[in-house]
Amino acid sequence: MFAYPFTQKLKELVVAAGDFVENAIGNKIEGSDKEAPELTGVPEEKVWYKLTLEAGIAADGSPYHIYLKKGKTRQLCIFFSGGGVAWDDYSAVRPVTGGRVAAGKPNFYWNNLRPFTQIMNINVGITETGRDWNPFDSWSFIVVTYATGDFHVGNRDYICQRGDGHEEIVHFKGYTNFREAMKKAVEYFPNPGRLLIAGDSAGGFAVPALAGEILDDWYPDCRDVTLLSDSSLLLFDDWHNTARKVWGAKESFWKPIVSDNIFLDWFRNLTASHGDRFRYLFACSVRDQTLSAYYNAVHHNDYSSNDEVQTLFQEQLCDLVREMRKTAPKTGFFINSFKFTIPGLGSGGTVHTAVRKPFYHVKNDDRATMARWLYDAVHGNVYNVGLGYLGFT
Repeated sequence: MFAYPFTQKLKELVVAAGDFVENAIGNKIEGSDKEAPELTGVPEEKVWYKLTLEAGIAADGSPYHIYLKKGKTRQLCIFFSGGGVAWDDYSAVRPVTGGRVAAGKPNFYWNNLRPFTQIMNINVGITETGRDWNPFDSWSFIVVTYATGDFHVGNRDYICQRGDGHEEIVHFKGYTNFREAMKKAVEYFPNPGRLLIAGDSAGGFAVPALAGEILDDWYPDCRDVTLLSDSSLLLFDDWHNTARKVWGAKESFWKPIVSDNIFLDWFRNLTASHGDRFRYLFACSVRDQTLSAYYNAVHHNDYSSNDEVQTLFQEQLCDLVREMRKTAPKTGFFINSFKFTIPGLGSGGTVHTAVRKPFYHVKNDDRATMARWLYDAVHGNVYNVGLGYLGFT
């Protein structure tokens, strides 16, 4: 008869420990030389700055900022950050916290930009600065941070039901934040000679959704543009209604969604409208633990991963690659089988995203690192790495 209170107390302790660790890391960053300084004047070269956008807003109503770095060349990367997704009321009221993660509670998206989130956004992988091994170190960057759960296309203040009789407002304002970020992009980097539009996870979905707008509205004169989506595959039958009724996205975003594959629908829509204006790239791990867990959550209300759902994800990835190759035959792929470096993590699956993780520098399939593959692609040499993991030649 004492099992329930003991278990409940243990869960509370785990949640408190997770929150403590996250807050400790955040406190160590905040106010230290590790925190990106707020940009107030002319940026120095190769220094990361935080730039608060007055018209921007995170899902919980807190302030919103982006990150900016001035490079040494006229090459610019606009990078869309990931950080989960909210597709209905249940997921919208369950954002990520350190405590929820530690306790294994459902947690679906980052709803603010607390100091801890800096470590996910800059100075890792492609955003590393002062590292000879990063071929994009000399590039300028705008990192469009993500704290809205709407694949960067939402445009409404959504009133959702918490399940306890109370309502909560979630600000799905990713599109507003994007537009404000682009104003700063053209202010600081008005005429790039080469442009890379990239994103990981949720940010990777935003790439085909927003790349056409970036080209048409902000950089129409740039003729050398490459797109990269890293780890953006999540099938769901109701994406159309989520985009329209939950996120409040404009018609040009929800109307092209005609299947359960929102990424593929947006990709097809972009290639139909812009064709060869872009080089197209896609990366993913073969049995993505995180994306398979999201699939399980969307379809079975179980945010966990196992061998069965990872095998299903691998089949879905095969289908996506096949369809992308039909749609845009020159698309370059980087498929990896990177495992978690800490034993026991990942439920036997493979890692989620590589472009802003140390895996960015790890050779895959005995051919190339992601860094080399991506650098070659933006310079016109597009090729595939790791398609053999999916049975393709």
